[in-house]
Amino acid sequence: MQLKKLSAALAIASLTASGAAFATNGMNLEGYGPIALGMGGASMAYDNGTAAVMNNPATLGLMADGSRVDVALGFLGPDVKSTMSGDSSGNAYYMPAVGYAKKSGQLAYGVGLFAQGGMGTEYAMGVDGMPERSEVGVGRLIAPLTYNVNSNLSIGGSLDYVWAMMDMQMAMPLANMAGLITPTGMGNGTLMGALGGMMAGGYDNARLNFSDNNNYTGKAKTTGWAGKLGFTYKVSPAVTIGGTYHSKTSLDDMETSTNGATMVVTDNGGNPTQNVPGKITVRDFQWPETYGLGMAWQATPQLMVAADWKRIGWADVMRNFTMSYSAMGDSVTFSLPQNWDDQDVFSIGLSYKWSDALTLRAGANISDNPIPSSTVHYLFPAIEENHYTVGLGYAFDKSAELNFALSQAAEVKQTSPMGFTVSHSQASWQLMYSKKF
Repeated sequence: MQLKKLSAALAIASLTASGAAFATNGMNLEGYGPIALGMGGASMAYDNGTAAVMNNPATLGLMADGSRVDVALGFLGPDVKSTMSGDSSGNAYYMPAVGYAKKSGQLAYGVGLFAQGGMGTEYAMGVDGMPERSEVGVGRLIAPLTYNVNSNLSIGGSLDYVWAMMDMQMAMPLANMAGLITPTGMGNGTLMGALGGMMAGGYDNARLNFSDNNNYTGKAKTTGWAGKLGFTYKVSPAVTIGGTYHSKTSLDDMETSTNGATMVVTDNGGNPTQNVPGKITVRDFQWPETYGLGMAWQATPQLMVAADWKRIGWADVMRNFTMSYSAMGDSVTFSLPQNWDDQDVFSIGLSYKWSDALTLRAGANISDNPIPSSTVHYLFPAIEENHYTVGLGYAFDKSAELNFALSQAAEVKQTSPMGFTVSHSQASWQLMYSKKF
């Protein structure tokens, strides 16, 4: 019966786990699971439940013998403003997660389904007078395996099935869009000639549309694989260290259906005058490799201190945002420069066991902004830096508990050389119910 309930939960969650998560550490969440989030995202070296499959799979080796099921819901409430397009109405994103783990002797294994991250904005009016939006979502189905080498050392890894989706409604002056076409992506001239004719005809603006206006699916989709490795080591009875490596994903190009996108050209009044259906292919969209180290110190029987450092390799995967548009028997390739920097993230947290039932947590997540001002874009404002978190856990008995965490990201402002300024602050929370048996 318990396995049937778990299968049903996984099936329901799989329908929604790829919903867009707004940018925090770049496009990653600042913490996976409310236990870690309440401690600023620190998670490398102590038992934080099945969120281990997103953090460090080796920490599953720290759990007690037996099984556990975690069912969680996360909320992100970004507050994004742009002097180019006004306030974004994309201010509520919900993400489920579910995990199962079993520890038996030296082995721990299980399965987890998590939203990895992403970003999204919703603007009422772009330069052509019509709505603009962006949405990126990435989810993972994860199978972990951990082995306790001895009483001090655990090693673990996971195989991750990854899926990603994207929506976009992006408008800009027609000449600017034509200027994004790469010399090697000019096709056989049919589309280039059409664009040239549109500019010669006095049309002002162009837009690319591929959007299903749904927070949990996307017009462009892809799937692929990734993996993780990790370890934990007890330096002393009070101190544990841990580390992890997350591989870069291997995703296929993201694609819409044959006529799943449109290129729209408008006149001075914003009236569509050309509407060319076609197919969008997003070239080589990948999630970056990550590596990190952390420690947990059980300072007293009640107080634990944890701290992590992570390095996220955005520079390798976010050099350019490249799309090919196929229509009219031709294809052209647009390349929007990104040039993100790699990102260092420092997390520190405290956990205090107030009573046998109640645990209190607090933490901070400090990072640098990976997006240079030269390429910041109001549709992709992943510019957040610092987050401050609190959380609590309540054990109803030895087999059931509830954990909650709240995170607040301070406002960051950034100005583009084009003259517009983007500001971004954010509140988020995660809630998880756990059952042990």
